[in-house]
Amino acid sequence: MSKLDELIKELCPDGVEYAKLNKICKFQNGFAFKSSKFSHTGFPILRITNINSGELSNDGYIYFNKEDYKENLEQYKVKKDSIVVAMSGATTGKIGYNYSDNTYYLNQRVGMFIPFKEKLNNRYLFHWLLSKSNDILNISSGTGAQPNLSSVKMMEFIIPLPPLPVQEEIVRILDNFTEHTAELTAELTAELTARKKQYEYYRDSLLTFGDEVEWKTLSDVLKIKNGKDYKQFEEGEIPVYGSGGIMTYIDTFVLDRPSVLIPRKGSINKLYYIDTPFWTVDTIFYTDIYTNIIIPKFVFYYLQKEHLEQYNTAGGVPSLTQSVLNKIPIPVPPLAEQQRIVDILDRFDTLCNDISVGLPAEIKARQQQYEYYRDKLLTFKEKQI
Repeated sequence: MSKLDELIKELCPDGVEYAKLNKICKFQNGFAFKSSKFSHTGFPILRITNINSGELSNDGYIYFNKEDYKENLEQYKVKKDSIVVAMSGATTGKIGYNYSDNTYYLNQRVGMFIPFKEKLNNRYLFHWLLSKSNDILNISSGTGAQPNLSSVKMMEFIIPLPPLPVQEEIVRILDNFTEHTAELTAELTAELTARKKQYEYYRDSLLTFGDEVEWKTLSDVLKIKNGKDYKQFEEGEIPVYGSGGIMTYIDTFVLDRPSVLIPRKGSINKLYYIDTPFWTVDTIFYTDIYTNIIIPKFVFYYLQKEHLEQYNTAGGVPSLTQSVLNKIPIPVPPLAEQQRIVDILDRFDTLCNDISVGLPAEIKARQQQYEYYRDKLLTFKEKQI
């Protein structure tokens, strides 16, 4: 019999108590920092873009100076071992954990869980929240890249509440599992990163041209078009794309030819190549490509090489405009040469990115294994009162 089984048999043989999250945990909403007062130094603000599944990213922090605010900002501090959640945007519902000694401050689009220590183990709550990611998304409101999460609804969730020694043993098991998984995943990720760098090297080499080819602008080889609302259509099988990817499915399409989708706002460097019918909303452009001049997949790979974030026109949320995009120069070698380059890069792309084969599949399998054991360990018979 495992230690966990022994603890359950000793401390809760008849089942465990279940409680609403708001009875055993406080929720802290973020603070509306003024974008006009953002700075390059000072105290970092935690934004939704810094929240990954399970940890905080160090990419793209913005800063503020305390002297710009009269309010006491102590309650908005995200200290070590804090649990946070993205409340809106493309990452809505993502749970983050501050493993570092760094202190951040909650932006208004981020919330923080503060468990009552006499009832709820912090790491137990973290693992449980990760298991509820789909439920959290289901209670969000709004559509597209900007859904919003209700803290009131989320804090109505009911959590199993075994005695603290049982919670601590579950945490020990899951933390050991994730630590081992993290080591294996790190090795796989390092190999995948090396392969992606190799791919980017060959892509950039293959797509570097001089005066030996004809050069045009994007407006010469394609037409950039705006996305539209989709809510008047019925549910169907045609994907609707926003800047964050597929949002839903409807019964009609805006284009049924190969196209490159270019986010207008947000993740402007995240391009999509689509060769089946699709619809787009207004946060992302689609392209009607003149295939007698250029191959759509060639356009996709070349724009990846160009790193469109360099064409950002906004100081806040990254943005692209048609006028700027239309002027981007693009090489136009003969169609046969374009196809040769596309065929080579397709093979690299499959190796690096296809989630059903190779290294990404191994990484995904590790995560699924953790999720299986986590969900099993967090399932209890409810104690009858």
